Amino acid sequence: MLVIRPITQEDYPALHQCAVESGHGFTSLPVNEEQLRNRIDHSIDSFQKDVTEPGVEGYLMVGQDSVTGEVTGTTGIEAAVGLDSPFYNYHISKVVHFSRKLDVHNVVKVLTFGSNYTGSTEICTLFLRPEYREGLNGRLMSKARFLMMAEHPHRFSDTIFAEMRGVSDKEGESPFWKWLQKHFFSIDFTEADYLTGIGYKGFIADLMPKLPIYVSLLSKEAQAVIGKVHDNTKPALKLLENEGFRCRGYVDIFDAGPTVECDLRSIESVRNSFKAKVIITEHSSSQQYLIANTSFENFRATATTAAYDKATDTVHLTPDAAEALQVDVDDYVRLLAQ
Repeated sequence: MLVIRPITQEDYPALHQCAVESGHGFTSLPVNEEQLRNRIDHSIDSFQKDVTEPGVEGYLMVGQDSVTGEVTGTTGIEAAVGLDSPFYNYHISKVVHFSRKLDVHNVVKVLTFGSNYTGSTEICTLFLRPEYREGLNGRLMSKARFLMMAEHPHRFSDTIFAEMRGVSDKEGESPFWKWLQKHFFSIDFTEADYLTGIGYKGFIADLMPKLPIYVSLLSKEAQAVIGKVHDNTKPALKLLENEGFRCRGYVDIFDAGPTVECDLRSIESVRNSFKAKVIITEHSSSQQYLIANTSFENFRATATTAAYDKATDTVHLTPDAAEALQVDVDDYVRLLAQ
């Protein structure tokens, strides 16, 4: 059974392994011990904080095999981005060049540099190790965050967004960044991506062009990947689209991968999840659920079968499931049918 729980310092070796396996373009997991340990510390502090509104908290969780104890991946939430350091993006829009006298009417796309998601909640750092990409594991890693948001909405913004990994080749090079590098920077994509991951973002504001960039002036290769996702990211994008997330024209400044967003109350898993009182017993139900306890500091979520009784608003959990969720009889859990 896969169980989602808050990260601890003992998980550092596994987090480092996830950072190595995630590869280029996975900015939120830099292969840097200081940054990874700082992120663990920040997450531990965030889970312990008593907050009334979203702030600089960052919640990092891991998936753990309840039998072997092996950490299988990571998933995270940044409560409100851009409050302690800028969060940059490009917005794709259109401008019209029109001359009535010459009867010329051209509509062109432009990229405008900005920090439009400041204060919004970001879901991030979703990585499941390849050998565990089966069954409901991927859904659990992603949707456990929405169960948390449904139970503790005051900790998160009204707008939830995710940056999707953009197109890069096997060497980690981005066609979009190659064009920017040629004209504005002198460092390659992997170095820029790494510097951002470890918090050195000042160079972006210093060197990034401040005026809108006409898309038609970019190389054909760069134009072709704007708003496109890496092949490995397509399943994650599809899952979020099924939740109601949509791209509103914002893309990443490094690889031009799309940013998708949704109002917290409109996320399908938030809308369709419900609470029930726990009864611990063996049962014969084959109905699969994603289930989370109602604790925050000791948050747990898993995927398992359960028997829900609508008439009594109770749910029958096996002893193993109850132990994984750290709940007892008459406690409440939040469920999402699969």
